[in-house]
Amino acid sequence: MILLRHGQSEFNLHFSATRRDPGIKDPKLTGLGHDQAEQAAEALTAPGAGPEIRRIIASPYTRALQTAAPLAKKLGLPVLIHPLVRERYAFACDIGSPSTQLRQEWPEHDLDHLEEVWWPAVEEPADQVQARARLFCAEMSALADWQHTVVVSHWGFILSMTGQSIGNGQWLACDPTVPPPAQINWKHG
Repeated sequence: MILLRHGQSEFNLHFSATRRDPGIKDPKLTGLGHDQAEQAAEALTAPGAGPEIRRIIASPYTRALQTAAPLAKKLGLPVLIHPLVRERYAFACDIGSPSTQLRQEWPEHDLDHLEEVWWPAVEEPADQVQARARLFCAEMSALADWQHTVVVSHWGFILSMTGQSIGNGQWLACDPTVPPPAQINWKHG
């Protein structure tokens, strides 16, 4: 399966410049972030890019939903919203939008399974993120066609799945049947 990190968000833009939390809750993509989402959709659907994509899973954060949108449009697939693939809760950007608000902004998505407040109330310990990654791997490896899935997620969750730090709009292949790394370096590379 493919793990795609969301495109550059308003939070990423400001945080990378100052290394301080700018206090932006559930940030949207920047212009560059939208371009990255479009480029990922083009590259992932290009001839010879890999297995045919039949399933798109995304985190409920706006930046992930916006990143998934061009791929879903290009392939005519629904985006399945899965809170397990959300970011590690550590900054203001990890405060999400309530499900009632998401339903208004994203009426094409099935959000009935999403609790009103689906993100944690306090900083999430690293071992909890890694436990979510293991649970998601177990769910995915139980599917016969997991190889045909793109998961639009976040730096911390992808790091927990693979041990690799990737940039905005980047992706990598992941085999959910292989155990995740035992040790994770939680520093941005």
